[in-house]
Amino acid sequence: MLLTACATAAPTEAPKVEAPAAEPVAAEPAAAEAAPAEAAPAGAEVPAGVKEGLKIAVVRNLPSDDHTKQFLDGARTEGESFGFVVDTFIADNDDAKFQELVAQAIEKGYDGMIISHGKKDYSYDMLKPAIDKGMKVVTFDTVIDKDGQNLPEITTTAQDDFKLAELSLNEIIALSKDGQPVRVIKLWFGPGTPPLDRRQTIYGPLEEAGKITTLETVGPSNFQDVQGDIATKVGALLAKYPEGTVDAIWGSWDEMAKGAYRALKEAGRTDIKLISIDVSNQDMNLMREPDSVWLSTAAVDPKLIGIVNMRLLTKKFAGEETPADYNLEAKLIKKSDLKEDTTMLNLKDVIEGWGKSDAFNEPWMDTLRAKYVK
Repeated sequence: MLLTACATAAPTEAPKVEAPAAEPVAAEPAAAEAAPAEAAPAGAEVPAGVKEGLKIAVVRNLPSDDHTKQFLDGARTEGESFGFVVDTFIADNDDAKFQELVAQAIEKGYDGMIISHGKKDYSYDMLKPAIDKGMKVVTFDTVIDKDGQNLPEITTTAQDDFKLAELSLNEIIALSKDGQPVRVIKLWFGPGTPPLDRRQTIYGPLEEAGKITTLETVGPSNFQDVQGDIATKVGALLAKYPEGTVDAIWGSWDEMAKGAYRALKEAGRTDIKLISIDVSNQDMNLMREPDSVWLSTAAVDPKLIGIVNMRLLTKKFAGEETPADYNLEAKLIKKSDLKEDTTMLNLKDVIEGWGKSDAFNEPWMDTLRAKYVK
């Protein structure tokens, strides 16, 4: 397999009670605004290790869905604002292809990598050659653990999956009638997918406490068409559950939720509510449809994830201290929050703090932006 870039222009402990042929990824307009570094002095000196033309590979082991496109666009635009050359690759949840893409990026002399959704059983061995070669690496939703050993040179990032699960499941619990358990069809797969595994640590105790009754658990078998796969599976299940026997569907990943929404709509089932995790323009369009049963979703701005990961990588080039791990703040987006014209571009107008963070932003980064942002 030849390494071919996609289009490049555009926690630890759970709190008590927040998936999937490298193909071109079209850049979306900027969806996340980064707060400028506070009190940035004009012309702050750029560290010597941060050089124009550094080559960055961003490799994602999920399908080319909205979330992936926004994540890649965030990393790409932030990297280009620092004068870097950024290439993006997707592996469609094909672990063999993913590992090959990473190996080729190491071989081809990239200076740094951002890696998304590597699995525990191979990520240590996959990334150790990069560290041995002196590359800088940041990961997202990737577990690096081989017999208790990690790679301390790498910063691992994640959405606050515990909070994402808590926010969304609180909306599920609110559907309880007379204190009875909420009857749920659960869209989930695992174990082995770190973000979904973390979300399960919140779901499980609620089930054990009698707040949720899980009627069915449904996950995708076709990662090239998650929506269609889940729509077919949920559609078949609905015939088994007449009106009044299911309260809600919980989508632990919005690609699955979109499939469930399609099944509910085709079956005319307005009695079952849908609550999810992650967000995209398509999600919000479906939430706004007349009589939509999609009530809310908990999310982190995917473009901001890419932006923050690129800042961390840039600080590594600078030789500055970076944390071992970092979680990005989750927000709840309700159907009632959305205006007719709300999109990923202006979601910040209705969700306070959406898409903004000065995490790991440095005054010298503003110096680079002043030079490279057209």
